[in-house]
Amino acid sequence: MTTTAQPTATTARHRSVGVAHTRVEGRDKVTGAARYASEQPFADLAHGWLVLSTAARGRIRAIGEEAVRAMPGVLAVLHSGNAPRVMTDYVSLLGPPDPTNALFQHDRVPHIGWPVALVVAETPEQAREAAEALVVEYEVEPHDVAFHADRPDSYVPDDGNAVLTKGDLEAELAASAVVLDATYTTPEQHHSAMEPHAATARWDGGRLDVLDANQGAMWVADELAKMFSLDPSSVRVRSEHIGGAFGSKGLRPHQVAAVMAATVLQRPVRVALTRRQTFAVTGYRSPTAQRMRLGADPDGRLRAFGHEALNLTSTLRPFVETSAALGRVLYDARAHHTAHRLVDVDMPTPTWMRAPGEAPGSFAVESALDELAERLGMDPIALRARNEPTVGPLSGLPFSSRDLLGCFEEGARRFGWAERDPRPRLRREGRWLLGTGTAAATYPSGAAPSTASVTAEADGTFTVRISAADVGTGARTALTLIAAEALEVEPERVAVRIGDSDFGPAWVAGGSMGTRSWALAVTSAAAELRGRLALGDGEIPPEGITAHTDTAGLLAELAKKERHSFGAQFAEVAVDPATGEIRVRRMLGIFAAGRIINPLTARSQLVGGMVWGLSMALHEEAVRDPASGSHIGADLAGYHVAANADVPVIEADWIEDPVPDDPVGLKGIGEIGIVGVAAAISNAVWHATGVRHRDLPLRPDRVLRAEEARTGA
Repeated sequence: MTTTAQPTATTARHRSVGVAHTRVEGRDKVTGAARYASEQPFADLAHGWLVLSTAARGRIRAIGEEAVRAMPGVLAVLHSGNAPRVMTDYVSLLGPPDPTNALFQHDRVPHIGWPVALVVAETPEQAREAAEALVVEYEVEPHDVAFHADRPDSYVPDDGNAVLTKGDLEAELAASAVVLDATYTTPEQHHSAMEPHAATARWDGGRLDVLDANQGAMWVADELAKMFSLDPSSVRVRSEHIGGAFGSKGLRPHQVAAVMAATVLQRPVRVALTRRQTFAVTGYRSPTAQRMRLGADPDGRLRAFGHEALNLTSTLRPFVETSAALGRVLYDARAHHTAHRLVDVDMPTPTWMRAPGEAPGSFAVESALDELAERLGMDPIALRARNEPTVGPLSGLPFSSRDLLGCFEEGARRFGWAERDPRPRLRREGRWLLGTGTAAATYPSGAAPSTASVTAEADGTFTVRISAADVGTGARTALTLIAAEALEVEPERVAVRIGDSDFGPAWVAGGSMGTRSWALAVTSAAAELRGRLALGDGEIPPEGITAHTDTAGLLAELAKKERHSFGAQFAEVAVDPATGEIRVRRMLGIFAAGRIINPLTARSQLVGGMVWGLSMALHEEAVRDPASGSHIGADLAGYHVAANADVPVIEADWIEDPVPDDPVGLKGIGEIGIVGVAAAISNAVWHATGVRHRDLPLRPDRVLRAEEARTGA
């Protein structure tokens, strides 16, 4: 039987894109019907438990596996002496492989928390008990985990973008009427997604099938295929529901361990990480030390903009936290010098974490701009407006769209900025000193080639298939609305299937590039399908009619421009100078982020980023014991994140931001919400207390010491 599934001109446009829609999978999530990676049922499922090194540097001398193999339920103990060999010399979709994922290939221990063995048993309880009983002996070597701004062994990474220079910075600093030279620091920070990492691997008819929680099924499938020397078509990775990622859920040791064990045992094996294990093996944001040098004329015009950022990396491979990239876009100056430096230590390799580079970088840049405004006697917003560029300050390229000043204008109006007395330490409410602060935000709006297919089904519905990932952002819902608009049908007639590498290559959920990249693929496939349906007789065969597209060609035709989202962050704080307590009373973020697909989930994303910025400003700080190299309190009790009591009423909104030359008009919003928040809060603390803080987080002890220094007590 056949039927008609022609799209029809309806009111779908105003019923889909731009109108708030609840998540299409929301009911499944709140009722428990949605299954996450560690909840998928399998017959004959075995469970693996990673054993992590307690030595910070050295070699494995012996592994006491014999006693453990005799324990109840134990099926295997994998380590460097018996694990399958894997490829380590390849290039994946996102560059060279992370050596941490090449599990059990040698006896070296480069840092504490390095995976040294996997114990597999019939139940997770048996696996854990056996893993904790496994005795590993080490030849321990001296280790180094110290990070500070003046380390003499720092170096410039071999990266063409590590250093960018325009003009003569030293000469312009010398010619400046007002000069600021200050260093700002941010600590080690961790992703702490609600869902810890987990993966299940099995062989199904000669094909590797992995159920996982990741930010890109095709990315993980590509890595596993190359690592295990498999044909790409023989690897399938599925990741339907993900409980948060923030940059940490790519290929990690637990997936590789699960594949190894499934290969050895020829049965399904699940490896799930504990919260403490995620602190050791899934990446983190490196601490930074950032020197800002600004020089300005008396009218606030910047002559010199210098930003040198240092971060740590492992001895395994370089990873750059691109903190100095932010100023390359935000502000004009006669001379620009932005540089990144690294220092190698005996710690795990850092990785991407929400707004990598821009989050810590904005703390330094936007705090320094505020300090400069103070010295110039200028309003902080006026100083930023004075140095607004007309083209990319370093690239010279035009902006696809840029309305940072519109964000500041709307934010200032709604926040009541005009009534602010710029002098610090004037407002008091009982024991509390009150202050307000602001900061700019920006994040790149990129896109990457992706494929998608859209099928007109015989029952009158449409099915979209794309290897996208919804890590909690609402991407599945946004793509439903985008497809409905492109097909000119109601959203209820569209089913979006994501998180399956069998759907073909697509960009990952990262870099605020996901929805923009996927939207172009979906709209292109929908347009092709509509054309084919228009040429047909209106009859849809039982198998449906499918259109498939690849956007590589479309993206290659886009004009080269500076493409970014922008925003203005505002914060009001109350500070108790007697206890050092800081309370954020209200926050407002106004953004220019292109076309907003779903206001409901978009606002949620922006507010979530702002909450994380508050957490970054006041709480988050991973502390390591220099003697052991290990974390102190590697859990959500010891690593503080913002809780409900810390979060005030937060408003996030946006202004119109058309992007005329963009085929979908979208920009990313997943990252920009966190950018600038810590600086806005820190600037507000200065306004409240008259004391400038250059180190995060703004702990009570730091506030108290600053108060003592101010009063000479």
